[in-house]
Amino acid sequence: MGRLFGTDGVRGVANADLTAELALGLSVAAAHVLAEAGTFEGHRPTAVVGRDPRASGEFLEAAVVAGLASAGVDVLRVGVLPTPAVAHLTAALGADLGVMLSASHNAMPDNGIKFFARGGHKLADDLEDRIESVYEEHRTGAPWERPTGAGVGRVTSYDQGLDQYVAHLIGVLPNRLDGLRIVLDEAHGAAARVSPEAFARAGAEIVTIGASPDGLNINEGCGSTHLELLRAAVVEHGADLGIAHDGDADRCLAVDHTGAEVDGDQILAVLALGMRERGVLRRDTVVATVMSNLGFKLAMEREGLKFVQTAVGDRYVLEEMKANGYALGGEQSGHVIALDHATTGDGTLTGLLLAARVAETGRSLKDLAAVMERLPQVLINVPDVDRARVGTSTELATAVADAERELGETGRVLLRPSGTEPLVRVMVEAADIEQARSVAGRLADVVKSALG
Repeated sequence: MGRLFGTDGVRGVANADLTAELALGLSVAAAHVLAEAGTFEGHRPTAVVGRDPRASGEFLEAAVVAGLASAGVDVLRVGVLPTPAVAHLTAALGADLGVMLSASHNAMPDNGIKFFARGGHKLADDLEDRIESVYEEHRTGAPWERPTGAGVGRVTSYDQGLDQYVAHLIGVLPNRLDGLRIVLDEAHGAAARVSPEAFARAGAEIVTIGASPDGLNINEGCGSTHLELLRAAVVEHGADLGIAHDGDADRCLAVDHTGAEVDGDQILAVLALGMRERGVLRRDTVVATVMSNLGFKLAMEREGLKFVQTAVGDRYVLEEMKANGYALGGEQSGHVIALDHATTGDGTLTGLLLAARVAETGRSLKDLAAVMERLPQVLINVPDVDRARVGTSTELATAVADAERELGETGRVLLRPSGTEPLVRVMVEAADIEQARSVAGRLADVVKSALG
């Protein structure tokens, strides 16, 4: 698997890359590293452990719980809950550590382990590096220091987690959803119980699809990566809107009453205007990544809002928000962070806030989302090139400058070297799709010739 920790925890094929032994070892290592850092000082440590419904989550959860308890950490097992619920409960229960077992939108055979620090925040990079280092040290033979007797951790099932999390979601809504009919696609994932419960308590009439997880069907032809079923269901039931989650419900995409997709950029735009009206959009600023559609940037400028861009990845959005005190940020993929109410992307919360805006204004989602026009976007992957030379090639720089002059103010160019493969991604946006395709094709040819 190379370096164990990626941008979103440790992830791989369960029982092949991500084994029970690895899950147990990383959990023990995490406990020791946090103890060394002083996190447990002066009290008996506690961890919250949750998972999505994947079959492999059952044995991986057992391994994580065993590892933590063997290292002297008391464990609260919250069962199948969304990633943001585990983050919230880690903070709400005053736990020293949170652990979520999920591979998010990945196919069922995959799984992952994500650690949260006290307060429900993602572990700092240096702590992840230290956990990996300590795990490797002990995997190769160095013995652990193990508590015995009353020093071992105790394991308790915490069954109140769902109600506690739903109550939190309802408590932060600016208004109720009475009068709205909403279709929810739960991706046969972690929100299959939480999301319908929250929307119903908020007053919406709900129709659910993808809400029968069996451990094998997570993300299968449904959820935020497959909107076809949701589009059809919204039209069939005459719903006001539809909400789609991914397997661990940290993201949200939507469709309007006509079945048209409303992506993360549009959701951000709708929420930003509502938050400004309520006076809670700090510094009138929204944070998003360089992959956000140019139409989003143009819309924010037109509406008098500031737009801060980060590298691709919700972790970078969150870092920028925390560093500068911003309240709203997210990605085109539907990771939306409302930092006053959540420490991570929260798909259920995002869907509720979006529906609340529809109910508050009496306007359709289609009308609200029209605040921004998505410009045509063309993405070409150019393989087998030296991605390290993207920033130093004079030939490529000249071609990009020519393309930017041609596109003017209503288009843009983005070249992104892959972080894992020998390829470069060429992205071009323009007011006209044919122009975008033409410019992208020419740039892809230059990338191949200059870097191949």
